[in-house]
Amino acid sequence: MWFFNDEERELKRVCRNFAQKELAPFAAKHDQDETFNLAAFKKMADIGVLGITASPDYGGAGLGATAATIVMEEFGKVCASTTLSYLAHSILCVNNIQNNASTEQKSKYLPKLISGEWIGCMGMSEPEYGSDAVGIQTKATRSGDNYKIHGTKMWITNAQYADIAYVYTRTGAEKKQLSTFILEKSKGHFAAGKPIHKIGMRASPTGELIFNNTIVPVAQRVGEENQSIIHLMKNLEIERITIAGISLGIAKACLEQSVRYANERKQFGTTIGHFQMIQKMISEMAAETEMMEHYLYSVAKAFDQGQCDKTSAAKVKLNIPKMVTKIALDAIQIHGGYGYSREFPLERYLRDNKLMEIGAGTNEVMIIIIAKSLLELN
Repeated sequence: MWFFNDEERELKRVCRNFAQKELAPFAAKHDQDETFNLAAFKKMADIGVLGITASPDYGGAGLGATAATIVMEEFGKVCASTTLSYLAHSILCVNNIQNNASTEQKSKYLPKLISGEWIGCMGMSEPEYGSDAVGIQTKATRSGDNYKIHGTKMWITNAQYADIAYVYTRTGAEKKQLSTFILEKSKGHFAAGKPIHKIGMRASPTGELIFNNTIVPVAQRVGEENQSIIHLMKNLEIERITIAGISLGIAKACLEQSVRYANERKQFGTTIGHFQMIQKMISEMAAETEMMEHYLYSVAKAFDQGQCDKTSAAKVKLNIPKMVTKIALDAIQIHGGYGYSREFPLERYLRDNKLMEIGAGTNEVMIIIIAKSLLELN
């Protein structure tokens, strides 16, 4: 992008090299076996991205949504699964702690999360409350200097590996009266439930977080009681922007693979790149990918400058993953039977990208957010 500064260009180069060395060679195997590339995840600390938005005071890079999206794109281009786990750690856990926790909490948790010693996750969705994020029913009841937490979180990325969970709970009778806690597995604050087996993002562990009347000190609460709704909504914005970066990476991978294949595959005595229908699909893929790139990074930059309107993240999240699903389908069509097989990575790209139309708010929820704003509806 023309407005990337030198630091962002260097970050892109470093992440691309890391992805090719530590992610690409193992992506298909981890997808097939439904295993987590823990070794690569830990090595992300060596290139300084586990705390991409966190303050240098705690070992972070001190960068913003633009830089985080660069990481998502470069990692997502070769292994969207590992990238999703990276997002859950760096954006849903670390970024939340950076922006909302006390100085004491930041000093306690961020250094180990940023060094890779600890893995983080966020607990928001529940078995009965996914799209209705503020309807959550996991309750935290105060008694003296402690809270008793009871409930279950569902669809939690990194659940089985997480040392730290940033968890939203209900602490009041009104729907928006939510409070947040930083919980530690080693202290028995939560347990990981059964793993969830998925059609895509198979190398990104997903499961339950279980709280069975867990006793937690008041000191684990983030901010004031009943005031976390603001934190939740603000972090959803950067999550929606950065998760679209994974889709952008997938689009670029589909395009590159399709161009390569069209120049190699022969039918009727010539390479299929000579056929107009193939040219049409590849040309559209290229134009759509470049359009998405400019759109996404413009919104990310505006977010960093505090100039995003309240629907920008929702618009990005609605449009880019949906367009990339179409691109992945076209890439499969170009490859014919090979595209439908596991001989090529196109089917994995499609399966992985579908998650971006569901996670961090479904397409339908994004439409509601945008429409309500435009129509000035409550």
